[in-house]
Amino acid sequence: MYVYFLKQNKPFLNNMKKVFRIVLYVFGAIILLVTGLLTYVKTALPDVGSAPQITIKATPERIERGRYLSNSVSVCMDCHSTRDWSRFSGPADSTSWGKGGEIFDQKFGFPGIFYSKNITPAALSSWTDGEIYRAITSGVSKDGSALFPVMPHPNYGKMATEDIYSIIAYLRTLAPIENNVPESKPDFPMNFIINTIPSKAEPHAIPDKKAQVAYGKYLLNAAACAECHTKQDNGRKIAGMEFAGGFEFPITGGILRSSNITPDAETGIGDWNEAAFINRFKMYADSLYTPAKVSPTEYNTIMPWMMYAKMTREDLGAIYAYLKTVKPVSNNVEKFTSKK
Repeated sequence: MYVYFLKQNKPFLNNMKKVFRIVLYVFGAIILLVTGLLTYVKTALPDVGSAPQITIKATPERIERGRYLSNSVSVCMDCHSTRDWSRFSGPADSTSWGKGGEIFDQKFGFPGIFYSKNITPAALSSWTDGEIYRAITSGVSKDGSALFPVMPHPNYGKMATEDIYSIIAYLRTLAPIENNVPESKPDFPMNFIINTIPSKAEPHAIPDKKAQVAYGKYLLNAAACAECHTKQDNGRKIAGMEFAGGFEFPITGGILRSSNITPDAETGIGDWNEAAFINRFKMYADSLYTPAKVSPTEYNTIMPWMMYAKMTREDLGAIYAYLKTVKPVSNNVEKFTSKK
């Protein structure tokens, strides 16, 4: 009976063997393709070119401009220093400027564990100016590895070359602090995807300050406001929600959410005038202001108000002027949800 069955169904069985072989070949080809692609991504990327051969002259003007950008606009010291979370807005300890070590991990929605680097001369003394420039503007470290854009290098790559030179000149003046920061550990598949993120810098000239909206757009990019004020899903900004707030930050006392800074009249800053916007920052620049003590269960904010407060009124006014031109988005954000 079995022999008879085989004879009667031989054409069918032969066809099944052919189909199986084809499926096996296709599956094998897919495995080879995926393996080859992952190998390429892991070994050939990032590909932004060599670090430029530059030597930056540290003039007093550059150092001062770099100080302003690093501490008040791009606020490098916000992430690369130690912040005192026992006080409102977590003021940065000026004796720790540049030492790094802040953790950005899964509890904040990041695909891995990322640490801010030590950017004092203790860590950067062996780096050339070109290597620092490439890291800031393209997201590629000295050893050629990719940097996750917790530091928003896609934004910094659009800043004027002279402004980045000024930041580098300033970083060279920081007090050297020995602080061995752990290596960042991206989760799968980000450990592959991260290599595709770096791109070559595309510097933009600093607009004339008289062109207030264009100048404000430049500053807004340099300050990377959209990074915190745009809600994200699995690390990607949600289209149409630019500047509408809602990005969540788990803090000790509960869940903090960024504000809607679009010109929506009801849920954003649509009914704010320029003076109100500027004063919202400048109230923290008062020499008599001392950040209040905050218990672990109380509302706090990650917004580095004391740093941004040191921006000039002119620059804050330009940012306001640009924000008034973005699309208003109705998004009523619950600023804080307590764990209580």
